[in-house]
Amino acid sequence: MGKRIKRSDGKRWRLCKGGHWIVTILLMITLIALPGCSKDTNTVELKLAHFWPSTHPAEKELVEPWAAAIKEATEGRVTVTSYPSQTLCQADGIYEGVINGITDIGVSCFSYTRGRFPVLEVFELPGIRYANSKVASKVAWEGIKELNPKEVQDTKLMMVLTTGPGDLYTKVPVRQLSDLKGLEIRATGLSAKTLDVLGATPVAMAQSEAYEALSKGVVKGNLGPVEVLQGWRQAEVTNYLTQTPFLYNTLFFVTMNLDKWNAISPEDQKAIEKVNEEFFEKVAMGLWDKQNEAALKWAVQEKGMEVINLSEEEQDRWINLVKPIQDEFVTKMKQQGFQGEEILATAKRLSEKYNAEYQ
Repeated sequence: MGKRIKRSDGKRWRLCKGGHWIVTILLMITLIALPGCSKDTNTVELKLAHFWPSTHPAEKELVEPWAAAIKEATEGRVTVTSYPSQTLCQADGIYEGVINGITDIGVSCFSYTRGRFPVLEVFELPGIRYANSKVASKVAWEGIKELNPKEVQDTKLMMVLTTGPGDLYTKVPVRQLSDLKGLEIRATGLSAKTLDVLGATPVAMAQSEAYEALSKGVVKGNLGPVEVLQGWRQAEVTNYLTQTPFLYNTLFFVTMNLDKWNAISPEDQKAIEKVNEEFFEKVAMGLWDKQNEAALKWAVQEKGMEVINLSEEEQDRWINLVKPIQDEFVTKMKQQGFQGEEILATAKRLSEKYNAEYQ
């Protein structure tokens, strides 16, 4: 005999044998239809790796708001979770980590794997003037779009950004080239080669070791973005800042695993690219300018650091001395089958354009 269930009017329905299965199925369908009771199969959850601490402006002002904007633009279908402080990948392994799927998105420096991105080294060459990080970032991003180098086509490049120009921070004044001769300056990679050409004595060490080395006199200066004066408190152990907007620039990437990108719907891809464009223009390209300006003000007003401006004639002397590094880049490009002159000319042309716009 069929089972009876009570109706809302107090009467009872009689179900045929096995009718409880019909009720169960109907309940399951109802539950699935309710909002929040099922997981959206189109949801894409992404991990992002970078090397800055969780308190750094790169995390607080770029990564976190960018991730929130992506979530909003895709109505929650794409979410990004940040893993700062090298908790997911080491800084020099982040790009390969993106390719291999260890992380879905990575933010790091191209120069950490020097030789892996030969064309992009043009944006870090000495002898090209950058007024600030807005200029340097705009030059690099537009230049990459123009040159379309194969070396970054194994990931989905979202945007790039730069530190902008770096300066010399020294314990003794550097007002002309002769003051630099034999001076021990902390530098690595291309910066070390640049200082060597200028007659200084480059000493390789991590930025984290520079404060102690400067305080003990192991080195007499550092070459890098102004933000290290406050962020790494190097204004406490140096006295002079010589502005050299043609010696230094570091290029960062924000890039994504291609398979993960292709798993996102075309509609959401379009929404994300719009977010990328907005964040590059409003946040990323000037991120280091904000840090540099705050650090310079602190160094001068709180620590009494003296700012030295080289004359145009003196700057030209320095630039002429580093020109062989540019020539070497062009030669190396030719040997690898690239149009070296065209690549270098692109960077110089764009720097002139954006120096005039963002001076």
